[in-house]
Amino acid sequence: MASVFKLPTDFVARGSGMSNLASKNAHLADRHRRVSYGECVRQRARFPGATSAKRWAGLVAPRVPSVASSPIAAEDCTECSVELRTTKGCGLGVSRYPDFVYDAEGGGGSGKAVKLSDGRWRVHFDAAELHIPDVSFRTATLLGVPIPPPIRIEIVTDSLEGTVDRDIGKIELRFQSRFYFSATRFYEPPPLVVDTVLTTETTYGEFRGGAGSRLDADGNCRLVGVGRLAPIGDFFMDRVLMLPSDCYASMTARFTFTS
Repeated sequence: MASVFKLPTDFVARGSGMSNLASKNAHLADRHRRVSYGECVRQRARFPGATSAKRWAGLVAPRVPSVASSPIAAEDCTECSVELRTTKGCGLGVSRYPDFVYDAEGGGGSGKAVKLSDGRWRVHFDAAELHIPDVSFRTATLLGVPIPPPIRIEIVTDSLEGTVDRDIGKIELRFQSRFYFSATRFYEPPPLVVDTVLTTETTYGEFRGGAGSRLDADGNCRLVGVGRLAPIGDFFMDRVLMLPSDCYASMTARFTFTS
């Protein structure tokens, strides 16, 4: 009867192999635990601030890196700084005369922008810091010829503010300024007072008009504006410029918003 219950030799061999493998794995695991604990103890001796080997193991264990997000995302900002820089390719015109081709590169200034409830930005530039290059023989041509050296027009900005829709690139800025015309130091009439809206859209006056271009991905745009010039009380200027009349401005510019 004993031979009836005798297990096959190959099954016994396999069972013995599995038993030996399990014993070997248990031995290796126990050895690993002893080494790890011993390493923790040695490191604890080197760093007495650790209160336990378990705490040290927690300190040296690799951790999954995490990225801390900014508490306020850029699109959630409600106030930021805005910088305006004028570039080449501008134009100025008055009455029915041809336009000056005007290089205003290097002009501009900085200001503040506040986000409105409708998503647009209310921008205000510091007039004291705004610089617009003079119109002179260095910066302007008329019909391809530099204007005569004695003639110079100094542009003094009194106010520049309005709205910017950054989603669609539309800009509307009210521009108030004084244009001081001079032809040598012996003739300096009162300034021409300009009050217009610079826009990226289309604008028209009685005689003049133009179309701007909206902000692109790099912040570049073209602003155009038409304003009405009133007589300044100077006989020569009022007659030559046929005041009252339209004045026209075209300004290529770059806007930069920073948080």
